[in-house]
Amino acid sequence: MHYPIPRTLEEMTALSQQPVNGDLVASAIAGVTAICRAQGHSLAQVQEWVLAEDDLLDQKTRQWLSEAVAVAWSTVDVAAVTTGREGDR
Repeated sequence: MHYPIPRTLEEMTALSQQPVNGDLVASAIAGVTAICRAQGHSLAQVQEWVLAEDDLLDQKTRQWLSEAVAVAWSTVDVAAVTTGREGDR
């Protein structure tokens, strides 16, 4: 991955200044997942938020994103994000 996993909301916001590509999307998903886990949210809560109706994404895309969050949830090391270890970068 060419982008680090964001550790803060400020770092998440900074991603919006980058051109969108697959690595950026993966970094954003991993960052949101890690930040939500660190804040004590459950996977079910995050998936509920992702699947909620909105004007930005269609149902198929929200379903794909929900599945991507589940994969990230099981693979992102939240301790690395909250302690600032460099091994996840």
